Amino acid sequence: MSTSAFAAIVLAGGQGARLGGADKAGIELGGYTLLDRALDALMDATEIVVVGDPVPTGVPVTFVREDPKYGGPAAGLLTGLASLAGDPASVVVLAVDMPRVTPRTIRRLRRAATGHDGGVLVDGRGRRQLAMCLDVAMLRAAAPTYELWHGLAMRQLLAPLDLAEVAALGEEARDVDTWADLRDLRT
Repeated sequence: MSTSAFAAIVLAGGQGARLGGADKAGIELGGYTLLDRALDALMDATEIVVVGDPVPTGVPVTFVREDPKYGGPAAGLLTGLASLAGDPASVVVLAVDMPRVTPRTIRRLRRAATGHDGGVLVDGRGRRQLAMCLDVAMLRAAAPTYELWHGLAMRQLLAPLDLAEVAALGEEARDVDTWADLRDLRT
């Protein structure tokens, strides 16, 4: 995979079920929304697509929704990929609820992807996170037809790809699934 220009997809279209239906993109942490933090981590991207409901941002992005809504992360990723205006060699994918991912994290993922179909952040237990850099051609080749996107498991979508695993540093793999997660990140 090339280390040239890349596009980015922010996955922000979930239901926030364990947060009582709260829109994760608008949740604030340290005076910044989770979406602002994700966009900051992706500052080097040539194009950013946010899969979720439109909200004000200080960065030019394209907002899209999977159809039907709430198709899951794989459906969001494929919807974002189909919505890119450009034709990048690689795409960085980031869940909106990972506020400790930084531009440095993204650079590590992109470097690790060289010679592979991508690179994926893994937590201390070896679990893959929704922070990754993927070869667009390989991802498109692995994607099923549109009718199968809704409810597709991310691991099933990515199974054919050779992904280098990148160990998270510090709190990079922390996400906000519950109000307790948010409280713990604030302290």
